[in-house]
Amino acid sequence: MYVRGIRGATTVEHNSEEEILAATAELLAKIVESNGVDPEAICSVFITVTPDLDATFPAKAIRSMPGWELVPLMCALEIPVVNGLKRCIRLMVQINTEKSQKEIRHVYLNGAQALRPDLAK
Repeated sequence: MYVRGIRGATTVEHNSEEEILAATAELLAKIVESNGVDPEAICSVFITVTPDLDATFPAKAIRSMPGWELVPLMCALEIPVVNGLKRCIRLMVQINTEKSQKEIRHVYLNGAQALRPDLAK
């Protein structure tokens, strides 16, 4: 058994609670689907947002998903890099798994596909 990290990122058009929560839930659902993840196998989820997203905590979306109530979540601000991607939500989902690094499927949606075009297929 290994602890593996699954990366994911997405963007929203506006700094609104509704968009942030919907985008976070969509991203996590895609990560779960792409990797066959069971919430019981999750160690933790680290969430970052760019400084221009302050309408809500993205963890609120995850906390409301069935089976995710006890998963440790942590939100933080992304480093404000000049000319960095705007209105971006990033997830690092740490899982217990038998999968190799090559079997892990990272998920990049919307404008965040520009962050890792090699993985956003």
